[in-house]
Amino acid sequence: MTPRRDFHFVFGLREQTEPFHLLHYLCLASCRAVNRPESIHFHYRHEPFGPLWEKIKPYLRLERVPDRVAGFAPKRYRDSAEGRLIENLGLAYAHEADFLRLDILLARGGVYADMDTLFVREYPDAWFESPFVIGEENAPPAAGRVSRPSLCNAVMFSQPGATFGARWRERMAEVFDGSWSRHSCDEAARLWRHERDTLRVLPSVYFYRYGSSVAGLRALLEESDIARDDLYSVHLWAHLWWDVSRRDFSDVSAAEIDDDWIRERDCTLARLARPFL
Repeated sequence: MTPRRDFHFVFGLREQTEPFHLLHYLCLASCRAVNRPESIHFHYRHEPFGPLWEKIKPYLRLERVPDRVAGFAPKRYRDSAEGRLIENLGLAYAHEADFLRLDILLARGGVYADMDTLFVREYPDAWFESPFVIGEENAPPAAGRVSRPSLCNAVMFSQPGATFGARWRERMAEVFDGSWSRHSCDEAARLWRHERDTLRVLPSVYFYRYGSSVAGLRALLEESDIARDDLYSVHLWAHLWWDVSRRDFSDVSAAEIDDDWIRERDCTLARLARPFL
């Protein structure tokens, strides 16, 4: 029996002050076109607005998320310089979404994907049939630290109540320390060492060919890569370059990306996104 293709997205944990962006629209539009979901569940606290939201909204199942998420403890940001920076940059919503996405998958099953995902090639049925599926990422090197495996939670497949997801969710609440990925990608990789029979790990090129580095974002936003047969979706790492004030990873910002940018720019992202305008 062919598994259900249910997709879940989390968005709008913060109050929305700007119209729904083209890249967020293209995330959902490409999901519909490429994967032909039976349902797209849009989990939100503050509903988006704007012309592109009204255009895509009829194809979504809107579901409000709770005001409080068990295990997410924002007070822990105060315990480290990294945590205080994350809080000051207004990125705490991303951590809250880390907890929510596992709650949703454990309760409902299906696929979770971040809203800065562009879908390129249909996900195979086998991934939907497995108890838990996640992709490895090539974590950028950090000075003074040995590189370790990292499992990225920007795309995940799960059956309801999956053993790996349940164990990860339990550990997440225990180890959350306000740093960027100790509770999420790092903890998933730690569990992977001990629970290899409870999940399937896919190669990084399937979802994260263009990594969270200056070189990776240059290849995505400024250069034009060749077509890849093993590219199923692209993660945009939007938190690293979205705001016009961020120039440490890329000179591109979300403010300049519109229909004309997608149609005319000679870069990987524009080429892959163009069919879904």
